[in-house]
Amino acid sequence: MTTNSIIPNIYIGYDSKEDVAYRVLRESILDNTSAPVNIIPLKEGRLRAINFYRRSHYTKDNINFDSIDGKPFSTAFSFTRFLVPFLNMHRGEALFMDCDMLVRADIMEVFELSRTKRLPLWCVKHDYKPKEAIKMDGQPQTQYSRKNWSSFVLWSCHHEKHKNLTIDDVNLRSGLYLHNFQWLEDEDIGEIDPAWNWLDGHSDDAVEAKNVHFTTGGPWFKDWKPKKRLDAKYALEWDLLHDSIGLEESLGKDRTIKWKKTYV
Repeated sequence: MTTNSIIPNIYIGYDSKEDVAYRVLRESILDNTSAPVNIIPLKEGRLRAINFYRRSHYTKDNINFDSIDGKPFSTAFSFTRFLVPFLNMHRGEALFMDCDMLVRADIMEVFELSRTKRLPLWCVKHDYKPKEAIKMDGQPQTQYSRKNWSSFVLWSCHHEKHKNLTIDDVNLRSGLYLHNFQWLEDEDIGEIDPAWNWLDGHSDDAVEAKNVHFTTGGPWFKDWKPKKRLDAKYALEWDLLHDSIGLEESLGKDRTIKWKKTYV
């Protein structure tokens, strides 16, 4: 358990079309954490309202394209994730997570990394090259270097190297620049245990997932099917938590969790 008295912030990428995924992830974090955490959804509209996020895009054939580099992107938080150091006022540590995840272990383990070495950020350094051209929700499966590195990031928001990143960079730089953390040197990027960003359909079955990342779609999509045995096991766990949340909400009860969430 962390010895830091400040309650850490966990920012989760939010997209209205995957609200159910966000809600299940939020509860899975709270069910497993050994200490209080603040969970904050990165909602694009709110970030635009405070003028932190101004990036524009256009839509063609139901696919969103970024106006800066003309590349397709699939979620509302594809770029807002890089605002985390600013939202955290360049103080302390903060975690960013994609919403299509399921936490199965104590998230405090990840925050302990910042006590071991003074680095700007940590992530799982995947070598991920999916073969599918289309994602489950009909969006293109874009190939780029360091794919999924930015989907689960522990930020040292106070680190001086983040002075090389500005809000204008988040709004005007290419997706490649941002997702490859190009304001940093390679040695500035620490490595997290792969169990903390376990990719369905890709990660080694010998690794017991601490955080499942449903990159191929997820059980909240009607036609999604798991590819491997462990994919099915983790999908069942997601379904059980989802059903538990729904049952208690239908009964007008608050779920029994260790720590109350601060943000909704």
